[in-house]
Amino acid sequence: MGDNNSLARRSFLKATGAAGLVATVGAASGTPGKKRGHDRLEVIVGVSATAEDHRAAVATHLAANEEVVSDNATLGTVVVGLPEVADERAKEQFISRIQTKEHVKYAEENVLLEAQYVPNDPRYGDQYADQQVNAPTAWDTTLGSSAVSIAVVDQGVKYDHPDLDGNMDGAVSNFGRDFVDDDSDPYPDVLADEYHGTHVAGIAAAETDNSEGVSGIGNSSMLSGRALSESGSGSTSDIADAITWAADQGADVINLSLGGGGYTNTMKNAVSYANSNGSLVVAAAGNDGTNSVSYPAAYAECLAVSALDPDETLASYSNYGSEIELAAPGTNVLSTWTDDAYNKISGTSMATPAVAGVAGLTLAQWDLTNTELRDHLKATAVDVGLSADEQGSGRVDAGNAVTTDPGSTGGGGGGGSESATVSDSLAGYYDSDCWTYAWSFSNPSKVVIDLDGPSDADFDLYANDGTGTCPTTSSFDYRSWSTDSQESIQIDTPDDSTDLHVLVDSYSGSGSYTLTITEYE
Repeated sequence: MGDNNSLARRSFLKATGAAGLVATVGAASGTPGKKRGHDRLEVIVGVSATAEDHRAAVATHLAANEEVVSDNATLGTVVVGLPEVADERAKEQFISRIQTKEHVKYAEENVLLEAQYVPNDPRYGDQYADQQVNAPTAWDTTLGSSAVSIAVVDQGVKYDHPDLDGNMDGAVSNFGRDFVDDDSDPYPDVLADEYHGTHVAGIAAAETDNSEGVSGIGNSSMLSGRALSESGSGSTSDIADAITWAADQGADVINLSLGGGGYTNTMKNAVSYANSNGSLVVAAAGNDGTNSVSYPAAYAECLAVSALDPDETLASYSNYGSEIELAAPGTNVLSTWTDDAYNKISGTSMATPAVAGVAGLTLAQWDLTNTELRDHLKATAVDVGLSADEQGSGRVDAGNAVTTDPGSTGGGGGGGSESATVSDSLAGYYDSDCWTYAWSFSNPSKVVIDLDGPSDADFDLYANDGTGTCPTTSSFDYRSWSTDSQESIQIDTPDDSTDLHVLVDSYSGSGSYTLTITEYE
């Protein structure tokens, strides 16, 4: 017989995120004067529009060996070259002098700016996806790290492609595992047909700045979990096996450019396992062009990605819906191909590794948990003018993610968090506890419910939000129903009109458990 309990007897642990968003923008290239070089100092003089001739307004006040180098009528600026012998003191003296003249609004040194990082990969100029997600700004800080791993659960990756071989994870034999043929070599069986995984891998992490082909989003290490055959399909079990394997390998990010088949407990448990073990699972929304996000992307444990056209409108083929969290370029994306060359294809399959690549690049700069990483990517995304169902938090932005201190974005999407923990026990398969939780925040962004139960029992977790009633094992809003007692439920934008109700049920066995509810503002 179940017990009804209130989490009013809980203890709270607070983790308040810092308010505000601090962003550092990489330097843009600039050539403000006709005469470029380091042979002498230059000063930009800003001239008021009240001057009849902005150039003459400056030129009439120049001394010997000072000369107008160039001007910009639109901006009303004049670049003055100082004598070659001029030093910092002479520059400051000139600035002080010229600023006293009529019509002069300001004067400042004409500093030389370094261009944002442009890699030497010869086909970089044929790409647009890296540029659209602002990777060049991120590359000014980091090109990525081999210590960060991205697992591509897909068709096999052609790991000897000259633009991929340097970024494959050599810690694993043959850089992965084949779950279709059940062997240790994930190399594609039929290269002409099995190109999808290789293309996906190149988007996320083709070698950047290696004088070869294209640039991936960043230089993360890649694992190949071959779960789809040359026909492009794979069983739920193979895919779930590949996901859990990737999590066990310690993959920081797991890319799922696949979907269909609807909700299954096996896949739900696989992504829940990966999420609980620290992997960020990124998944494609689907290519049906409908208001229905495909599974596995629709699972709360997965970060669902929609696809954009080059003009940042939603691609006609992209699925959309309330589960979408980020958008990324997916149309005509150039990447690695199984003939050792390159090709363009489209789909939410292409948008997903763009996000995975940005996630990997972000981890090269910041030490984040998968939950913190997910929130940070969303907090630093760019609104491209689409609805939340189409773009989620916005278009993923590598530059913002890498250059913005995660501490400034706050936890759970921009605010604080409250954690409530309680411990109890269940006597056997006939026993359950129902807990109620009173919300701490108004309009919380999400809530995560974690159950840590005995290893020799099978406890399950159920939740209702907005109903005011306790769930049962046959009637519930959310369920985590794995084969052990480690369960987790995540609810995005929960209904806080009534208390949250959580059921801990013994499917089999007895023992103690700990229930933790973490609410995010």
